[in-house]
Amino acid sequence: MTTVAFTINGKPATVDADADTPLLWIVREHLKLTGTKFGCGAGLCGACTVHIDGKAVRSCQTHLGEVANKKVTTIEGLSPDSSHPLQKAWVAMQVPQCGYCQSGQIMQAADLLAHNPKPTREQIVRHMDGNICRCGTYPRIIAAIQSVA
Repeated sequence: MTTVAFTINGKPATVDADADTPLLWIVREHLKLTGTKFGCGAGLCGACTVHIDGKAVRSCQTHLGEVANKKVTTIEGLSPDSSHPLQKAWVAMQVPQCGYCQSGQIMQAADLLAHNPKPTREQIVRHMDGNICRCGTYPRIIAAIQSVA
């Protein structure tokens, strides 16, 4: 067991667990923040996307020991009242069908807009590549991101 201190959604957190425990399980099981989803467990689908120090990462492939003294943001921390422009755009554009992948999609899109507030369609597609939506709502995802940009 290791004790790891970090910030999650703007609040200090200390977790006692094996340092190699995936951050996904720390977030969901230890901290009870269930907006971050388990998808593939191999970092290929993007359902588990969170931000570490402002950069989108796959939490299933990031270990607890890697977040010591860092800032982690989950979908719950992006906007506690769902007022983030991307969350509003997702609703306005009726992006979700099943909704399972959407927290990861939004977190990936937020990373893009934080680093490139006016991306082209091609830049959006390239940045979102690797976030899988099994319902195929890609055109609406792109439109929602474009509406915010």
